[in-house]
Amino acid sequence: MHIGMWGIAVLMAVIVAWLLYRYLAPDNWKEWSRVGVLQAFVIAFYAEMYGFPLTIYFLARFFGVDLEWTDGGNLWAQVFGTQIAHIVAMLAGYAIVFAGASLVVEGWRRIHAARREGTLVTSGIYSKIRHPQYTGLFVILFGEGIVHWPTILSVAALPIIVGIYALLARNEERDMQREFGDEYRNYALRVPMFIPRFGERTRMKAS
Repeated sequence: MHIGMWGIAVLMAVIVAWLLYRYLAPDNWKEWSRVGVLQAFVIAFYAEMYGFPLTIYFLARFFGVDLEWTDGGNLWAQVFGTQIAHIVAMLAGYAIVFAGASLVVEGWRRIHAARREGTLVTSGIYSKIRHPQYTGLFVILFGEGIVHWPTILSVAALPIIVGIYALLARNEERDMQREFGDEYRNYALRVPMFIPRFGERTRMKAS
């Protein structure tokens, strides 16, 4: 049972926060304010996962059903009435989280090297999408907050966080245009912002 494990909730929130600040380090106060929204999501999410499952409680009260809190109050286990649903969701969610984390780390590795050299990075993962770190973050939140352990908070907050970081990406791109000029503008015309153009690659191979 996950319920009441507040020590783990605090530990997970601290670990995830450290990783976020490590690989998505804010550069100014505006970025810090946006990261604050993400930090609030992380704290609330793990408080519900390991502390008190408010989603199950509110849904049970709203629909007037009597649900037993099995498997720590995981929504999938409650809906399907078996812990197997939780296990399947956990494995699928962690696979998605791993994929997102790989994007974040690879993006951070390449952009960190480019910043030291003062160059524009357009190779590797940056040849597919312009903001792999943010795409990775969205994938992580989807895998953990929608697939593995969906809550009212995680479902409602995901589009808000995506919107916030999309605006942040737009602001960053204006800075990149001022720094690199036409080089970045041409790059932005070729490479999509968050989602790779898989169909375009397939057409190129076919031709």
